[in-house]
Amino acid sequence: MNAMKKSQLVAVSVYLFANCLLIPISAIADTTPSNLESTTVDSTRNIAGQLLNSLGQKLKTALSTDGPLAAVSVCKEAAPAIANSLSAEHGVQITRVGTRARNQKMGIPNVWQKEALTQFEERLAAGEKPADLEYWKVVETANGKRELHYAKAIAVQPQCLSCHGQAQDIPAALAEKIRQEYPNDQATGYSAGKLRGAVVITKPL
Repeated sequence: MNAMKKSQLVAVSVYLFANCLLIPISAIADTTPSNLESTTVDSTRNIAGQLLNSLGQKLKTALSTDGPLAAVSVCKEAAPAIANSLSAEHGVQITRVGTRARNQKMGIPNVWQKEALTQFEERLAAGEKPADLEYWKVVETANGKRELHYAKAIAVQPQCLSCHGQAQDIPAALAEKIRQEYPNDQATGYSAGKLRGAVVITKPL
């Protein structure tokens, strides 16, 4: 190989190396918000939708057939069962948390979930629609692994007020049922359209 060819090869190698350094990280690894939106976040959003749809159907059926008393039991028993099933199916951790917890065992938000709820409150106050409110962030865990934190807002619907409205407006029999199922209940005093909480999902990446 003559000196001219060697110099040309060196020049090409230097050019390729320099341009590789300029390739955006998003072209190498799926870490940018736009890429997450089209892949991981999309699938996680679908899981949250499955929980909300399944629970919504069960609550609708209970309210229409047996009334609000039956809905209390659905929230206590069916919601965790649906969440556990989806968690096992998709390899995630999914649950619901509240701005004011009814179920003290599983409804109290942790640090990142509080951050999501705070953002939702601010965005609602700024005029955003409850259905548009979601939050996600990719974080690195203590053991060096990455996971997605995702939250989907839950707004108070008119039918929710039977159990979550002003305490003085809840019928005595229903209030007693709530006290029996949730002795430390704090989840009353809401009005329609207000933030009730969120579906929250932790997904390993």
